[in-house]
Amino acid sequence: IAPYLEKYTGARVDIVNLPGAGGMRGVNELFNSPNDGLTIGTMNGSALVMNEMAGMRGADYKIAEFAYLGRLVADRRVFVIALDSGFTSFEEFWRLGKQVKIGATGLGGSTYVDAVIVNQALETDLDIIHGFDSSSVVRQAMLRGNIVGTWGSWGSALEAVDQGRDKIVLQSGKQRAPDLQDVPTAYEMAVKTQDPVRAKAILDAWEALHAVGRPVAAPPGTDAERVRFLSDALSRALADPQLRAFADDNGRPINPATGEEMGRIVSGSMQMPEDIRELFVRAIQGEL
Repeated sequence: IAPYLEKYTGARVDIVNLPGAGGMRGVNELFNSPNDGLTIGTMNGSALVMNEMAGMRGADYKIAEFAYLGRLVADRRVFVIALDSGFTSFEEFWRLGKQVKIGATGLGGSTYVDAVIVNQALETDLDIIHGFDSSSVVRQAMLRGNIVGTWGSWGSALEAVDQGRDKIVLQSGKQRAPDLQDVPTAYEMAVKTQDPVRAKAILDAWEALHAVGRPVAAPPGTDAERVRFLSDALSRALADPQLRAFADDNGRPINPATGEEMGRIVSGSMQMPEDIRELFVRAIQGEL
């Protein structure tokens, strides 16, 4: 996206990757950066909302106070299993009657929270092994047969699925994605649980978090005129035909939202019934 931001802002764009603490290090730095419009950042929004909600150590930012420019994508979440695991469908985990190991990154990370929340909503008993350094390390464990599968974004799962190593057996969303028409959604499974009403309430909150996706923001207090300029430049960049063609060719979905829409989406993601909020907080803190 950087070359297209340069095209529509007229400025040089320097990329600085700030890994650490599940993205919190970079977000904390962005939150405390000068609000002159010269520093913006891309975030893993859903994980950061959850970390703030749970009061996780290191979450020294206020997600609602950022000046949002827009969103790059709200990735569909998928449960992927190794083809040589012996499983072929999600329903087999219900019928098995024993725990199956699936992998996740650290507490508060999206792969971990996805696994725990769907475990709760769909009344499964999957054994979630967390603490892997990255999703690529999780997939290496799948290849070795140490774990059966993992949660992740459809974009990150695409390559292994295309290569015939992995299979997607469950997806987020209230409707099946156009390119995943043979994969059931978690909502379809929810109606088969003992308490479908509770399952749907949990999944509704989960979906609201997914909608945050990958937002782009400037530090709090950035001048409104600069925010408008940057937001417009980002929207034009994401609509650029060359970028769209490149994204399509490389299997990188773009599902944009405006800065104004992102403000409402972030606010909505934090509004959930108290019992559901408590469930998410316990999930993030590793109590489930």
